[in-house]
Amino acid sequence: MLQLTSVYGLRAMAVLAGLAPGESITASDLSAATRVPQQYLSKVMRKLVVARLVRGRRGRNGGFQLAKAPRAITIAMVLNALSHEIEGGCAFGFPACDPDHPCALHPIWSRLQQCVGSWSSEMTLADMDPDGRRISRDPAS
Repeated sequence: MLQLTSVYGLRAMAVLAGLAPGESITASDLSAATRVPQQYLSKVMRKLVVARLVRGRRGRNGGFQLAKAPRAITIAMVLNALSHEIEGGCAFGFPACDPDHPCALHPIWSRLQQCVGSWSSEMTLADMDPDGRRISRDPAS
């Protein structure tokens, strides 16, 4: 299951990927578009800026935009920037769960994690909207 921070980050990146090249969005508009509280979103965006996936500018004409083309940013890059571990961990939460000391779900849980890891490394922000539709900034739509 994705952590809330990861979900929020993916929401923000989806909105940014829908912007025209060179266009940016203010923090308040991004907060409204993603339905993420602005204070929480600011922490998420900071991590994405530090990872160099997003550019942020302060001030009157400030805002956020992608630092790279959507096709150059994988879902794994976003999740890694937000400290989301794609692989690892036990489905039961046991501290020691591995092939030598497996939990009851270890064989299928490991396969699921491998699939998610491969998928997230192959999928890019450009794959979020393959038909080229822009993601609406209007939370009502």
